[in-house]
Amino acid sequence: MKGDEYYMRLALEEAERARASGEVPVGAVLVVEERIIARDHNRTEQLCDPTAHAEMLCLTAACTALQSKYLAHATLYVTLEPCAMCAAALGWAQIGGLVYGASDPQKGFTRYTPALLHPRTRVRQGLLAEAAQYLLQEFFRSRR
Repeated sequence: MKGDEYYMRLALEEAERARASGEVPVGAVLVVEERIIARDHNRTEQLCDPTAHAEMLCLTAACTALQSKYLAHATLYVTLEPCAMCAAALGWAQIGGLVYGASDPQKGFTRYTPALLHPRTRVRQGLLAEAAQYLLQEFFRSRR
């Protein structure tokens, strides 16, 4: 049985792909019953789309693959705390679980309105947070 850490490591691999292509290194993996339905990373630069966050791309791919706008049996693993836009989309999708690594004290949804998620969404924060934070810090350090 694969656990949360396994899927978060896959999300970190996606974050590495984002960094390698010049995107902010955030990765996400969406899982239903130990089956990976979608995985992606930030593509805002590549797609010239401010909504092309890893979470949004995974949601779109998963809803298409599952032919449902509701993901109550899914868990999303993401390396960085979702922003308010992504949290609202996760709320509309009624995502069953959210596991994120690093907190985002500047733009994370918990800073603004934690109630954006569906009331039944299970949240786990801080998983492999140090690795996720390191990727982000190194990315921004290299840009200065």
